[in-house]
Amino acid sequence: MSNQALFFWIANIVLDTVGHLAFKSAASAHDENELQRWKQMFRSPRLWIGITCFVLEFAVWFALLSLIPLSQAVLIGSINIVVVMLAGRLLFHERLDRLRVAGMSLIAIGVALAGGLV
Repeated sequence: MSNQALFFWIANIVLDTVGHLAFKSAASAHDENELQRWKQMFRSPRLWIGITCFVLEFAVWFALLSLIPLSQAVLIGSINIVVVMLAGRLLFHERLDRLRVAGMSLIAIGVALAGGLV
């Protein structure tokens, strides 16, 4: 994989992860009234950070696709799942049981194989 493709792949991972974390953070508003909770979420800068990250990720994804085959990009893009799960564990104390860890490990192995990283 070229340095440019590697750059866009890492940028994709970062933007996807930050986007998911921002959405999770915005969605964690704890207002009892459902309408107020939604209003609070839409006013939250975290929601707009998430939206911005996903818009930028869209552009970065196009750039990555211009450099590597779609079949490879989709496979190595799966690492986003692992990174988001680990970040969710670290920031939101979400549970990672044995099956999830096993799944994450298999995804990571698949990404390494598909990306030619092994």
